[in-house]
Amino acid sequence: MRWRRLILAVAFAATSAMAEPLPALKDAEAVPVGYDRLRGWTADDPQPALTILKAHCTLLRQQAQPLREGAPPPGALRKACEAALTVTAGDAAAARAYFERWFDPVEIRPASGAGFLTGYYEPETEGSLTRTGSFAAPLLARPPDLVTIPQGETWPGLPAGFAATRRLADGSHGVYPDRRAIQAGQIGALAQPILWLKDDVEVFFMQVQGSGRVRLPDGRVVRIAYAGRNGHPYSSIGRIVVQEGLLPLEDATLDKLKAWLRAHPAEAKRIMEMNASYVFFRLADELSEASGPIGGAGLPLTPWRSIAVDRNLWAYGLPFWLETELPLAQGSESFRRLVIAEDTGSAILGPARADLYHGSGPVAGSRAGVLRHPMRFTVLWPRETPR
Repeated sequence: MRWRRLILAVAFAATSAMAEPLPALKDAEAVPVGYDRLRGWTADDPQPALTILKAHCTLLRQQAQPLREGAPPPGALRKACEAALTVTAGDAAAARAYFERWFDPVEIRPASGAGFLTGYYEPETEGSLTRTGSFAAPLLARPPDLVTIPQGETWPGLPAGFAATRRLADGSHGVYPDRRAIQAGQIGALAQPILWLKDDVEVFFMQVQGSGRVRLPDGRVVRIAYAGRNGHPYSSIGRIVVQEGLLPLEDATLDKLKAWLRAHPAEAKRIMEMNASYVFFRLADELSEASGPIGGAGLPLTPWRSIAVDRNLWAYGLPFWLETELPLAQGSESFRRLVIAEDTGSAILGPARADLYHGSGPVAGSRAGVLRHPMRFTVLWPRETPR
């Protein structure tokens, strides 16, 4: 097996002359494979992925800043982008030929033996622009004293792993208050609500997803988008309730977890505060009702084609090939599809870790909430010269 991988690696180096190396992958190996090893490659229509890639290519040309900073794109991606912008729309064969010419498939195999895929969605809920008896839990705007630490930087005096800081009155910086402190009123008048939801559980899961649609009492729908977070590390409360024996693993789905939290308000407060991370929002008036939410790259997401990845390792705009089984109400269905890295998340960490965007609304939420499955995770790494 080692000799086979060595031969594959030599072949990959030869066909991808001068290509940039992949990022350093801890506890995982990168194994070059052929397109004939990607199950379902010729059956998938690559045109939606190419359309998304072209949008990222336009951002590269414009040198636009992403919403959440990620790994720098490999130089070869810029060359591949120039070619992408010339591919004729509406031709699946031309789109497939483009990817085969400009990208080399490299399977990412973690020490655990398989990648791990979860799902997320854009919630839809009810709310109000003003506080009422039915809507009393605030969604907060980004406070002016919050400073996001640039990707890859560490600032003195801050604990390792913190991604933001608080600008103090004397110009110095300190640790931003955690979830418990913010909800207790520690940031005072800086906590400005943009909307009010029905309870803290709804606010919490809106923060987990990072965006959403809110239907107002008059029937209008407003969109909200991620505007920053307090920088504290993220903790999964689903994992906490399972570890504490409060819910069995098979019942730790999104719907059942919400129901349990609402049925146990005292425990819910304690458990939600164990996730010190706190997300702030803005009203996304620029989004049409038909468009997806804004991902970390700064572009609208596309259901079943957009994924969130570890932004410390993978650049936005990179294509990936996913192979897994998606759960259904009865059984499962095969998922073999070309997707694009467009987003990131505090819990999406590791070289073979991805979060698949499912779309908007309760049906998407129910499906996303039960997706916790192994997958085969293959990056399409850009070439310096076309095949």
